[in-house]
Amino acid sequence: MTLITPKPGSVKVGAMKTEIDHLVVLAANLEAGVQWCEATLGITPGPGGEHELYGTHNRLFKIATPTNPLAYLEIIAINPHAVRPKKKQPTRWFDMDDEALRATVAQEPRLVHFVASTPDLLAARMALRMVGIDRGPAIHASRRTSKGVLNWQISVRADGQRLFNGALPSLIQWGKPVATDPLRLHPRNSLPRSGVTLHSLSVQHPSVDMLQAAFVAIGLSQVEVTEGPANITATLNTPKGLVKLQSHGI
Repeated sequence: MTLITPKPGSVKVGAMKTEIDHLVVLAANLEAGVQWCEATLGITPGPGGEHELYGTHNRLFKIATPTNPLAYLEIIAINPHAVRPKKKQPTRWFDMDDEALRATVAQEPRLVHFVASTPDLLAARMALRMVGIDRGPAIHASRRTSKGVLNWQISVRADGQRLFNGALPSLIQWGKPVATDPLRLHPRNSLPRSGVTLHSLSVQHPSVDMLQAAFVAIGLSQVEVTEGPANITATLNTPKGLVKLQSHGI
């Protein structure tokens, strides 16, 4: 983890706001992810897309509520059919090249991370730097959907690390940099109601002070932060009742 010495008084509390964008469940392959979703949550996830830069693909479904209007869940896996450049292949996002993480999700898909949406990715990244955290540069990406082309920027470190065992969100800004209404082209607009909604999201970590400072810096208020062994807990209302997904510190 790369930490930067913050400047005293350099962070303006409440200067910006982020909100929960999506949960990240990592699977050994998408077929295993779909089977896990059907067995655990009682629904079949909708279609997703491919990410050529990182050689991954996903399945998606909406979990939005009035409190978290953007929220959806992403089941992501390495795409075995992806053709990546032979030279300068970037380390995959979300620690997906980490052998220990791969071994864990080979047993069963697991909640490993979440992503927070911001209207100003540059400002949010700088706010984290001011509390001593290098969240990584903004990576531009896009994919086609039935509703049009989705464009986004997402913070991805060169080493692919999630940081804080996944408890610190990656940052995402939807739309082209010049878009006047970036949320007009957001995955939520092409996802039907799934029957699953997000009840709550909380994180636990030994470095609670640093994590709380980071959440305050980016204005993320919908996620409870407490001290303890590293863990992310997402509680979902599902056709099978209330279901808790946990990362258990991986």
